[in-house]
Parts: sequence; structure tokens; C-alpha cells
Amino acid sequence: MPDALSLNRFRVVLSHPGIPGNIGAAARALKTMGLSRLYLVNPKHFPHPEAESRASGATDVLAQAVVCSSLDEALQGVSLAAAFTARRRELALPMQWAREAAGTLAGAASAGDEIALVFGNETYGLSNDELARCQLPVMIPANPAYSSLNLGAAVQLMCYELRMATLDPGLAPASFGELATVDEVEQLFGHFEQAMTASGFFNPANPKRLMPRLRRLFGRIRLERDEVNILRGMLNAFQFPERFRRRED
Repeated sequence: MPDALSLNRFRVVLSHPGIPGNIGAAARALKTMGLSRLYLVNPKHFPHPEAESRASGATDVLAQAVVCSSLDEALQGVSLAAAFTARRRELALPMQWAREAAGTLAGAASAGDEIALVFGNETYGLSNDELARCQLPVMIPANPAYSSLNLGAAVQLMCYELRMATLDPGLAPASFGELATVDEVEQLFGHFEQAMTASGFFNPANPKRLMPRLRRLFGRIRLERDEVNILRGMLNAFQFPERFRRRED
């Protein structure tokens, strides 16, 4: 099974990147998804302040980036190289969509292979010669009428797919605040009954099913302590408006 260590076997190779901001965006994409190895083949401008700015805190990835003079140099030690292309041209090898390729690459990495994700220049992409040096052509299934994807965005997308194929993210983190206790909720119901009785809305002599329905309403959710406090504050304001009336200047 793939694991977190498998992510360390991936390197992202940018061939002839022309915009330093895209290098920084790629570094940020790597770090947010748990990758760290960035290779640059003949970057036009690097290092560069714009790259550091767009990295947005992932400057350690930029500092460790390996600058190479050729794609062959960047692929040294690699067992499987995936070439990302948006051009629908004749390919010598079967192409895979990004999500399918992520599974293929994650499996290879878990087996101990060294993997490279190769992205071309922003303007003309990978050359035929560069594409021939990779074993797995990969395409992102973008809108066929407009498949122009920013380099940094393409790197981010594929790093995400690799992370999902490599790691089980588990359940999404809960966004709940501190839950109200049973007695706090009971005090809220008592407050409701008192306020509704005082207003004439509730008749204790003929209660019908008002309180059970109110319990059912709040029983469908798990009230947080802050929510109970808000509701009781509203009831107090309705009962004693003079206490809450703002002073007029």
C-alpha cells in the first residue's frame, strides 16, 4: 500500500520555465501536498524575488531546488517519468488521465521507484524530444474547448491527485464548537417555556404538543454552548426589552 514515505520518491521537474512566479507557485503546490523535491531545467529567471513571493512561505522548497542544464540531468536516477502534455498529438506510449496516472505513479513509488513529474514551458510545453524521454504521457481532462491551464495550477492539481492516491486523508475535521451539556439544553427549554408563557403564546393549561415539538426541533441538531447562550440572550431581550434597549444619543 502507498504511504507517506512514497511522496518522498516524487520529484517535480519544470523544463525551461519562463515565468519566475510560476516556479514559486509550483513550490507552494508541492509543499501544500507534502512534496518537497523541485527540479528546474534551464529556468529563464531563478532565483528571483517573484518566485519567492509566489511561493508564499514555501521558500524552503525553492532553496532546495535543483537547477539542471538538461532534462537528462534532471531525470538521473528516475525509474518512471510522467510527461504532462495538453497537446493531442500522436504518442508512442498509451496516455493516462491525471487521476488514473496518479494511481499508477503512487503504486510505483510504494514499490520503491523514483518518480518524476515533468512539466513543460508555459508557452510551448514539452518538446517531442522531451516527451520521448518519459515513459508515461499524462493529460489533465480539462475543457476541450479551452484546455489552457496555468503551470502552477497544473502542478497543484497533480500533486493533489498524488496525495489522494498515496494517503488516506481520513474524515474531514469537525468544525463544531464546544457542545452544550444536557442540563444547559434543559435550562434552555425551561427558559423557552417561561418566556412563551409570559408572552401568552404558551398556555400551560392547554399545552398541546408545543414543548415536545420544540424538543424535536432542537433534537435534530447538537446544540453548541455558544448557540444556547445566543438563544437565551434573545429570550431575555424579548422578556426584558428595557434592559437591552440602546441609549439614544
